[in-house]
Parts: sequence; C-alpha cells; structure tokens
Amino acid sequence: MSSAVLKRWEPENSAFWQDEGRSIARRNLWISIPCLTLGFVISVLWSMVTLNLPNAGFTFTKDQLFLLTALPQLSGATLRIFYSFMPGVFGGRKWTTFSTALLLIPALWLGFAVQDPTTSYPVMLTIALLCGLGSGNFASSMANIAFFFPAAEKGKANGLNAGFGNLGVSLAQLLIPLMITMPLFGAFGGDAQHYLKDGVEKSLWLQNAGFMWVPLIAVAAIAAWFGMNDIAAAKSSFADQAVIFKRRHNWIMCYLYIGTFGSFIGFAGAFALLTKTLFPEIPIAKFAFIGPMIGALIRPVGGALSDKVGGAKVTLAVFFGMAAGVFGVLSALPVKVDGALAGGNWTMFLLSFLWLFAWAGIGNGSTYKMIPTIFSTVCRREAEGKGEAALQQAKLAGLKESAAAAGFISAIGAYGGFFIPQSFGMSMKSTGGPEMALYCFLAFYVTCIVITWYCYARKNAELPC
Repeated sequence: MSSAVLKRWEPENSAFWQDEGRSIARRNLWISIPCLTLGFVISVLWSMVTLNLPNAGFTFTKDQLFLLTALPQLSGATLRIFYSFMPGVFGGRKWTTFSTALLLIPALWLGFAVQDPTTSYPVMLTIALLCGLGSGNFASSMANIAFFFPAAEKGKANGLNAGFGNLGVSLAQLLIPLMITMPLFGAFGGDAQHYLKDGVEKSLWLQNAGFMWVPLIAVAAIAAWFGMNDIAAAKSSFADQAVIFKRRHNWIMCYLYIGTFGSFIGFAGAFALLTKTLFPEIPIAKFAFIGPMIGALIRPVGGALSDKVGGAKVTLAVFFGMAAGVFGVLSALPVKVDGALAGGNWTMFLLSFLWLFAWAGIGNGSTYKMIPTIFSTVCRREAEGKGEAALQQAKLAGLKESAAAAGFISAIGAYGGFFIPQSFGMSMKSTGGPEMALYCFLAFYVTCIVITWYCYARKNAELPC
C-alpha cells in the first residue's frame, strides 16, 4: 500500500505542518493510543488474575503469585530493547499492526488456562512471559510517534500517547474484577468456577480476564493497518540507531526512567497483592485501579508542564515528591505483634501510594520531554562549524537518535516493573514486612535527585533541558 508511506515529512516546516502534517500526525496518534492501551492491559492482567486464582481452584504460594505478577514486566522490558528499533526497520504502521495482533496469543491462552485448575505452574509462567508482549509495545509506539511531531509539540504528543496508553493499567484493574463476575460470552465463554466465601457459594468466570480483550485487539490491529502511516525518512537500520549506545546520556536517562516509569508499572503490579497481604480486610479490587489511573492521566500534564518550564526542573521535583511518598508508606505500615502483622493506617497507606503514582506519572511525562531535547542538542553540537548541510543532517540524526533512545530507555525503565514486585516479595519473605524494599527505593530516589540536578537541572549543567 504505497499510499500508506509518507514520502515527504517535514514537521518543523510550519507551512507543511499547518497544511497537512498536523492532521496526519494526529490521526496516527489517535490510532496508536488504543493499540498501546491494549498493550498495557495485557501486560498487567496477572495483577488481577493472581488475586482470584485461589478462588478458581489453584494452590500457588504467595511467592509464586508475586512472580506471576512480575514476570510480564521482566519479559516486556527485555522485548522493549528490540521493539524500540522496529519502527525504523519495518515502518511504524506495519510494526504497530503486527505487535498489536500478537496480543491475541496471551489473551486467548490465559482465557483457556485458568478454566482448568490442573494447569501447571510452568504453563502459567509461560503465559505470564507472553503477556510481556503488551509491555514491549510501549517502546515501538513511542519511537514511532516521536517522528510525527515537531519539537515544540513532542512533550504533549508523547504525554498523550503514553498517558492514555498507561491508562490500560487502570482500565484492566477496574474492568476485570467486574467482568469476571458474569457470563460475558455465554456458552461460548466456558463454564464458571465456583467457590465458597463466608459460607456462601459464589461463581467466577476468570477466563473473561483474557477473552474480554480479544475483539478489541482485533479491531485495533485492523485500524492500525488501514489508518496509520509509515514515514520513508524514518527508515533506518539497527546499525544507524545503535549509535545511542555510545551516548553517555542514554544510560543516564535509562537510570532516571527506572525511577519514574519503573516505579509506576512496578507499583501498579505490586499494589493489589501487597495490600491483600498487609491489609487482608480491605476489598482491594475496588481500589487497585485508582493509582494507575491517576499516574496515567497526569502523564500528559507532566509533558505539557515540561514544555513550558523544562523537563529537568519537573523531573527534579518528581524525585523529591517520590521520596516523600515512601516516607508516607513507611509511616502507615502495620507492625509485627507476636509474629503477625497488626494495626497500620490503611488510609495513609492508600494516600501515600496515590501520591507516588501521581509523581511517577508526572515524571513519565517530564523525562520524555528531556530525551528528544538531549539527543537533538548533542547532534547539533557535533555539527557546529561544519556548514549548513551538516546542520541539516544533524537535525535528522537527532530525530532518529531521539526515537531510538526513547524506545530503549523505556525498555530499561520497564525493568522496575519486575524488580519492585520481586523486592516486595523478597522483603516480605525475609523480614515479614515490606520495609527493607521501601528503604531501598528511598535510597534510589535520592540518587536520582543528585543525578538530575547535577547533569540537567543545575546552573551551568552540561545539558540543561
């Protein structure tokens, strides 16, 4: 479909942007968003499914449940490393279509697997790993959308794509608890699982957690194929994009993004199971979606605010806010009494986590404003004094490096989604509480404050952004 390939793309040309560029860019953005949203839905399915596996007849341990929750983020983070380069190699439209359609595999397999309580743990681990396909989509989606918008609008565009994409986390955690209580697909959806609660028999259709997304995934993939575009100028080989690995600031931003997005997706995966462990009397399914929803909706605000005052200043404030949030969580924890957890302030615990989600969401937006600024500046500095042709080439190189870096940085940041649930699990197992993990997070945020200030936010910083 040659008409789907844009031979000319000049978003920094104001006449081109006003005449045709903006409408094309927005169409690609608004199709990209639901594809990315569904990716995040698939990536966090297990955060809700693990809460209900015992009711469906499964007898996995707490450690095994924490691992099922964390594994999609581990595989997803690893996939992002490769996904970040795919739009440049294959084209954004083609890759978005393919990567979205791949989500059908874990969604369908999960739906069938949870109907049989004899399904082995290794099979469940395999499905959890495949759910990482959804997380992988973030890298390619952000790399693709980065090409469509001028520098002045990148923060807002990236914020909208990522923010509404991240909304898939809270969407899954809001809708799954509701939809698994009804025979959503009738006889075609399989039989209910039955369990006793307080002496009353209840029914559960846990398979709906996977099946309910299948029609939406199919529609989104079709929309991507027929509605999105490939940009001819954006095509580049892996070797062309691999120059980012030599950039010191690529690795610095990876570290900072672990602190923002890694915290967001890690807390999203761990919060429900952690709450069920610490405050078993709380009906966590009613609250689990709120934090991820706040973090997702506020991400565009972080991007837009960074467009105005600078991404580094906003990011610096973010890490101060997150450090304060950890102190709030620590102050609300139950204490050990005769070997069992007792007391605790649930309201403070919830509000502190919502505070953390909000600051993480703002930081997700601000760091994605910093990335294109940093790489465009580096390329421009290298071309200074070499003539106009070199400067124009540097602008294109800056765009390509920014796109590749945005995807790769998202990959490294996403490992937080694995380490945070695992850290909580290890802390609970070794000490009986999450304090050890929280103190580690606090120390990490302090290092992020120092790095952000020194490299980007202080007066005379090497790369103020």
